[in-house]
Amino acid sequence: MASADEGPPAGPGPLPSADPRGPVQLSDDAVAVVAGDGTVIGWTRGAEALLGYTAAEIIGRSAALLLAGDPDPRRTAAVAARARGGSGWSGLLPLRTRDERRVEVDVRVSASFLIAGREGFLLSGRERTPQWTVEGSVLEGFLTRSPVGMAVMDPELRYIWLNDTLERFGGVPREQRLGRRPADVLPGLLAAPIERLMRQVLATGVPVTDYEYLGWSWSDPNRRRAYSSSFFPLVDAQENGIGIGYMVQDVTDRWNARRLLALVNEAGASIGSTLDVQRTAQELADFAVPRFADFVFVDLLETPLGRERPGVPLHGPELRGGRPSMRRMGMSSVREGCPEAVVRVGESVDFVPPPHDAHFLLDGAPFLLPQLDPDSHGWAVEQPERAARIRDFGLHSLISVPMRARDTVLGLTTFMRSQNPVPFDEDDVAPARELVARAAVCVDNARRYTREHTAALVLQESLLPHTLRGGTALDVASSYLPADAKDGVGGDWFDVIPLSGARVGLVIGDVVGHGISAAATMGRLRTAVQTLADMDLAPDELLARLDDLVMRLSEEEPAAGEADRGGTTVLGATCLYAVYDPASRCCTMARAGHPPPVVVTPQGEVGFPDLPSGPPLGLGGLPFESLEVELPEGSLLGLYTDGLIEGTDKDTEQGKVRLGRAISREGLPLDELCAAVVKELLPVPQPDDIALLLARTHALSPDRVASWDVPLDPAAVGTIRSKVARQLETWGLDELTMTTELIVSELVTNAIRYASGPVRLRLLLQSVLTCEVSDASSTTPRLRHARTTDEGGRGLFLVAQLARRWGTRYTHRGKIIWAEQSLPSPLPVPPAGGPPGSPPPSG
Repeated sequence: MASADEGPPAGPGPLPSADPRGPVQLSDDAVAVVAGDGTVIGWTRGAEALLGYTAAEIIGRSAALLLAGDPDPRRTAAVAARARGGSGWSGLLPLRTRDERRVEVDVRVSASFLIAGREGFLLSGRERTPQWTVEGSVLEGFLTRSPVGMAVMDPELRYIWLNDTLERFGGVPREQRLGRRPADVLPGLLAAPIERLMRQVLATGVPVTDYEYLGWSWSDPNRRRAYSSSFFPLVDAQENGIGIGYMVQDVTDRWNARRLLALVNEAGASIGSTLDVQRTAQELADFAVPRFADFVFVDLLETPLGRERPGVPLHGPELRGGRPSMRRMGMSSVREGCPEAVVRVGESVDFVPPPHDAHFLLDGAPFLLPQLDPDSHGWAVEQPERAARIRDFGLHSLISVPMRARDTVLGLTTFMRSQNPVPFDEDDVAPARELVARAAVCVDNARRYTREHTAALVLQESLLPHTLRGGTALDVASSYLPADAKDGVGGDWFDVIPLSGARVGLVIGDVVGHGISAAATMGRLRTAVQTLADMDLAPDELLARLDDLVMRLSEEEPAAGEADRGGTTVLGATCLYAVYDPASRCCTMARAGHPPPVVVTPQGEVGFPDLPSGPPLGLGGLPFESLEVELPEGSLLGLYTDGLIEGTDKDTEQGKVRLGRAISREGLPLDELCAAVVKELLPVPQPDDIALLLARTHALSPDRVASWDVPLDPAAVGTIRSKVARQLETWGLDELTMTTELIVSELVTNAIRYASGPVRLRLLLQSVLTCEVSDASSTTPRLRHARTTDEGGRGLFLVAQLARRWGTRYTHRGKIIWAEQSLPSPLPVPPAGGPPGSPPPSG
């Protein structure tokens, strides 16, 4: 910098009388100290950052090296004089950086001071950023052409000035607004709140921002628009209010987006409350009227169309005459009774808006018809009755939206307006599409649930026994009640299994869970029980084998993802198995985690046998125990699942009391009693399915049983055959004498030859003729196919050929080999050979 004697440097404008920026901010500026002779004697990092010179490069050199122009000695002297006088100086100086770049620096010079005996001046500066100045024409264009509507009102709320945008928003010419209030040019319901807010701003001086309201324009009176307005006071230099500033912005798009979001959220709470297809379709129609349309109908395809690849043509039974075969599932109107409708709910319909065809459902986006003219687009020709209804009820606008979900075409929803004069436009397509999309997911969920629920019901019904045969030993009746629609079918099952020796097996079980998986598991367990029962296993041994089976099935369960795709899983089950012998009136039973049976004696006494409770099936490691109960003839035995006794209070003990009271009523046939018990205990649908199996016992009359002890002597076979022949003659079964003698001869001979005593023969006459030979051996007989040169080995083969069926069952004293033969039809009545109850013949 030049010395103070050289005068002030060149710079724009007159010298200021004082520093307008106040105290020097050394922390923000580049700072240097210049001696009175113009030599730089101090240099800061800020100065180095601004101009690029280090302190070593500039200290001791003349400050004039930093000027971008020629020095002005006269002005420099004037600046030095002001600094010595204590006033200081500030101004804009062009400086040159170390790399020869010119910068405009706002420089301040403080008052002079002494430093190390020398006069010094403190200089600070910062680079000046360019500022934009607004010309009057630019400002006028900004206000006039701004996308925000603007106006200025006087204290009487009269228009003084407005821009082109505000004139366009309202559709009222500028000449008709100037000098008038909003109430003079806008509808009263719209102007009143606006003027009230303006007076509030004038009175308080507090601005009001983002006030939203719905309005309309004279240029389009049928279309509502959304506006956001702000009001702020205008004041003069003395802070006196002189008017109101008014800014308006069209926020219709934002308002429509919020309305769409609110509409969809509200629809989510109103549509799809149940898993019923028709109810969901009706909820869509009811929700849209009158919020969105005046008349809405929902038509669903008889068979939903899946489309995995583009261009797949429609064909098959879902088309009829080029139109999709649909059924009206929901309909609503602002007029009571929907008089606009040509088709009623539940009726078949093939409606597709002309000129579209069935492919509109697969390929078409929502179809908008702002002006519905029944004489155009082929309405009068293709659908004359609908065209007549359109004229009669003034239906003037339409949107049809194909209903799709998960790549499945479900049907078509149509929205129409009549009383609402505003026609549908492009802004209404998005709400219509979102409403239908939300409902389509609910309809598809309901359709899929209905399909799965129906499939589970059909599967379960096919797996449960269609007829129950208790033979002459039991009268049986059953009742099964599925769970309510929400929880679906379960895994309860029951069965009555005829066994050898006039015995009958009774089984009831409950699989954990609901749906197809539980029904399928139930079917597997029922089949397993039938197979194990056919092996004449004792109840405790049968449950042990069944427990092993459930454990193996559980180990084979699919992974979670595979189970979700329909794999059958075994989560656990309970079961009760009982065997009733009419000859001894003894019932042997065992249970695996299942409720105990109920027994009602002929005298009406109710009891629950103290049957040991084994673990549920699938746990393993714990044994099952059997209990033998002697039942008087005419006793009632009831087997049930836990859903029957849990009730709403979940108190099983009280449930058993209620069951005993209901099942002990007299005077009802068994079938009616079974239905009455279920109805009394479960008057409304329950979340768990139930099964009830009732059996009334009969004793085998002693005159239908004959038994003989057989000596361990081959010569005794002939004697036994003679006794058997005489007994068959007594029973009137002479035509079975020869085959029965052969069967008895083979079975008794095998027992004498291969088994150990005692040996006993028993004949049972009921629905079949049963021949039983018991011995003390546990050796299993084996059927062999003897060669032509063998002298023996054909005994059991001969029995298998002559008998209806044969088998072996084991007892705690040995085994019994039995064979059954069918009786002549009709069954002969045995002659009076002794009164009922007389002891059977014995050898």
